Amino acid sequence: MLFTEMIAQIAVGVAVGFLGYVYIAIRPPAPKICGSPGGPPVTSPRIKLSDGRHLAYKEKGVAKEIAKYKIIVSHGFNDDKDFNLPVSDELVNDLGVYILSFDRAGYGESDPNPTRSVKSDAFDIQELADKLQLGPKFYLIGISLGAFAVYGCLNYIPHRISGAALVVPAINFWWRCFPANISKEGFERLPFQYQWTFRVAHYAPWLLNWWMTQKRFPSVSMMHGNPDVFNHSDREILAQLAASPKEGQEKTRQQGVHECLHRDIMVGFGKWEFDPTDIINPLPNNEGSVHMWQACEDKSIPLVLNRYLSQQLPWIRYHEVPDAGHFLIYNPKFCEAIFESLLSS
Repeated sequence: MLFTEMIAQIAVGVAVGFLGYVYIAIRPPAPKICGSPGGPPVTSPRIKLSDGRHLAYKEKGVAKEIAKYKIIVSHGFNDDKDFNLPVSDELVNDLGVYILSFDRAGYGESDPNPTRSVKSDAFDIQELADKLQLGPKFYLIGISLGAFAVYGCLNYIPHRISGAALVVPAINFWWRCFPANISKEGFERLPFQYQWTFRVAHYAPWLLNWWMTQKRFPSVSMMHGNPDVFNHSDREILAQLAASPKEGQEKTRQQGVHECLHRDIMVGFGKWEFDPTDIINPLPNNEGSVHMWQACEDKSIPLVLNRYLSQQLPWIRYHEVPDAGHFLIYNPKFCEAIFESLLSS
């Protein structure tokens, strides 16, 4: 009897210890919030949102009071408001453009949002525009995963949008608008590590922190610095960026990778309230337009899916760029073409 009780106690102890290990492994560390005790300092202008969070922002171009066009830029994955758009001052001044970039929730100096969603990202943008008094309407540019927030704006606040550009926009492979064969074809073109990470984010988001930090199984974190995920033009651009790094680039993930990178993946590849094909033409009177820019050699965003999506949305003006990769917008020629096409329409 004593032996049986001892075995039972050992089994319980092992089970409790294992569960404790699992809990610690999957539980993300607390973020180091800017301006809090022990957290990074606040060095950028910020607004306070209605829920108490702060959004950091950066202004560029002509003064908003005299601007003809006001553009809000939603940065991509593992980036922040300080990334350099290679658009010339001459073009900005000639067109009369005011550019507002901001740190999406959890990035840079913007507070994390543990309940973040595509919808909350859209309303963050609307509140930012209102706090800075941009007026009733504004333009949007969304890059890579930052395009998910633009889709949110087109769905939830279309009355605020003058026009939008979706630049190498990321794809949620579980959008119901995709036929199974098209979604499967695009998904299987991704690197193996991407496939598994997106599956975890969609089906078991609570496990993503462990998945992204472990070393035994393939994850996107293992792809960092791997040249195989970039085409030749991407590698050239990466070399240029490395030669002239942006100031303060260490701030991008300073509050912790979970509330910026991991949360980005969970929101983008999780379960959405809507599908892009649910969006009714946000600019029905042709007073503006929505553009989609797809790089033909983008190894992160399969061309077949965005091409199919653009065919289902007749209000999207679709552009395919031969020989270009995921860092399309860092090419000055293409960046200025994106601005000019957005504002000329």
